[in-house]
Amino acid sequence: MRLSTKGRYAVMAMADLARREGALGEGDRAVALAEIAARQQISLSYLEQLFARLRRRGLVVSARGPGGGYRLAREAEATSIAEIVLAVDEPLRATRCSAKSKGCMLKGERCLTHDLWEEMGRHLQSYLASVSLADVVSGRLARPEPQAEVA
Repeated sequence: MRLSTKGRYAVMAMADLARREGALGEGDRAVALAEIAARQQISLSYLEQLFARLRRRGLVVSARGPGGGYRLAREAEATSIAEIVLAVDEPLRATRCSAKSKGCMLKGERCLTHDLWEEMGRHLQSYLASVSLADVVSGRLARPEPQAEVA
């Protein structure tokens, strides 16, 4: 299963925005998309499309004029990664079945591995819902390096 570019880039940009807001402190200026695009090496026009969706879903607010840009609509701790991905993408699916059909095979039957992929998709969705934007920005997801055993 692949997370689409839209979902990955939206999470990268939102993490960048959250990090900038944390560094600037409350009440400071909004962050321009051009700055995020440059730091994350993402096309500005692509970011504009993503942020329009994020704004419609209430995840960011925009400020116009000089010093304009975007801010998080709520605290990074209160924004899950699943919300960001769902705001710009279709729901994550690991099966090849469409929402219109009952199965992925030619006659509408489910393939032998359907339940495996469907359950994996549920786990992925649950995991992304459990991770906040603050978790990503703070580095709380990094696993410690395994210690070498001394004989």
